[in-house]
Amino acid sequence: MSFLHGINVTEVKNTKRGIATIATAVIGLVATAPDAVAGAFPLDTAVKVDNLDDAITKAGAGGTLRAALRAIAGQVTAPVVVVRVAPGANADATATALVGADVAGVKTGMQALLTASAQLDLHPRIIGAPGLESEKVTKGLAAVGKKLRAHVYAQALGLDRGEAITHRGLFADARELTLLWPGVTAPYGADGASIPVPIAAVAMGARAAIDQTQGWHKTLSNVDLADIDGLTADVASDIQDPDCDANVLNASGLVTVVRMGGALRFWGNRTCAAADSDFVFESAARTQQILADTVALGLIWAIDKPLRPSLAKDIAEQINEKFRVETRAGRLMGAVAVFDASRNPDASLKAGKLVIGFRYTPVPPLEALFLEQEISDEFLADFTSLVVAA
Repeated sequence: MSFLHGINVTEVKNTKRGIATIATAVIGLVATAPDAVAGAFPLDTAVKVDNLDDAITKAGAGGTLRAALRAIAGQVTAPVVVVRVAPGANADATATALVGADVAGVKTGMQALLTASAQLDLHPRIIGAPGLESEKVTKGLAAVGKKLRAHVYAQALGLDRGEAITHRGLFADARELTLLWPGVTAPYGADGASIPVPIAAVAMGARAAIDQTQGWHKTLSNVDLADIDGLTADVASDIQDPDCDANVLNASGLVTVVRMGGALRFWGNRTCAAADSDFVFESAARTQQILADTVALGLIWAIDKPLRPSLAKDIAEQINEKFRVETRAGRLMGAVAVFDASRNPDASLKAGKLVIGFRYTPVPPLEALFLEQEISDEFLADFTSLVVAA
């Protein structure tokens, strides 16, 4: 190095640290498949699926895995985390196996989805057990969804509208859950024959596709569905009739399927949250989940840093910068993070504890549009003058 008595300034490039949005279009699928290739889908183990066509081939003919993967593939190409579960001797035993257990850290059934982040570097955000729904299974999924901060899609059980609404009543306050009714069909049978397909799998695929193309702030409702060609039960729909089947189902907290503009689409925005909850809309529930993880994971760099005033300022400003990005993109109405001195007494700071609060407003869907129609003679006022002028 040459001799220098002074100061040397060297220009370097530095990328500003920022908070990246978490991946949201990741599906977690719990299924049975007695004939599956065991090496591809070991039991009670989270497995990453990148190639859906290959996975469909290896799923075998029995159980629900093949049909669920086929329905998902009809809507989207997205990463899928599969947990294969061995069916029990009867329906209740199968439900118990699907819910699984956590014994000394060893997780079985749907609990294995909780291991995906560590084992596969994938965090399921859209989960379900299509074709295997029961009260026990769906409640189990809602509990796992809460832990994962993921949204659950499941079919409401019932042969008619009334039974489906009764089934919805079993889930009084589950904001992580969206229930769907009735089932749907697709031309996946021999020679293109139309056969029933698991509606929850269709919803999971559609949800991932909407995340990819429109964003996590858009609900499942009113988006054309690929491949689907019919419903397994009658649902009368009329956008101007509050007493039609579709509206009655929506009013009861169920998402249904309607045909509009020549295309079948999901119709309904509601979760199974309590009626007075802030999370009755699917978009609000998912916004809370995604913001929580996006902010938390984006601030890992700050943990164990020296707790100086500059660190608190940096954390709040980084959160606010992310909020500005999301607001400009239309995914939030607005949000702000603040340092509140009253929430951070000296004793807490001395103990290495810092509180940064943030509040936000999710984007609600336009669920009801009211148009006022009025008959008027005002456009006849110039009738005579227009005739003379002609």
